[in-house]
Amino acid sequence: MKICIVSDSHDRSEPLAAAITAAHAAGAEAVIHCGDLIGANTLRASIKIGLPIHVVQGNNLGDPQAIHNLMKKSAGSFVFYGMDATLEIGGRRIFVTHYPHYGHGMACTGNYDLICCGHSHVAEITRHENVKGGQTTLVNPGTVAGIHAPGIIAPLTWIMGDLENMTFEIQTLEQKDHPVY
Repeated sequence: MKICIVSDSHDRSEPLAAAITAAHAAGAEAVIHCGDLIGANTLRASIKIGLPIHVVQGNNLGDPQAIHNLMKKSAGSFVFYGMDATLEIGGRRIFVTHYPHYGHGMACTGNYDLICCGHSHVAEITRHENVKGGQTTLVNPGTVAGIHAPGIIAPLTWIMGDLENMTFEIQTLEQKDHPVY
């Protein structure tokens, strides 16, 4: 099963929907958003694409009531978990958080096949030794909004994952198609 992993959309609906659309076209069957969604309106176009979307909070929440109301109206296609989530998708145990240090700690437990995090706005895919003698994959999709420090534009990134093969690839959207405001 293929999945789309995004993070740090920071109220930028267009690049978020573009990443999910590209992932859907490549065979993704679900979306994991690792936080800093900000507002409910950010998801409206993405929900219409038709993939289930799993979202954790992050440190920039926006309007939690509007996000919960949208979740109620989505007929299960969008689920907001709060600070973190434990999911089973495609037969894999997945832990989702916004914070990389928390993600690294959870990777070390060996209780999950995949850890997804965000916050740093830097895309990376790493493998971590765990206390059970194996390795756990930790992915951070960077920022689909292309935001970094004030005045610095980051690449608009997301990750396409294949849970069957446990392979992950960083994808980049074109800046010209999705300007940063």
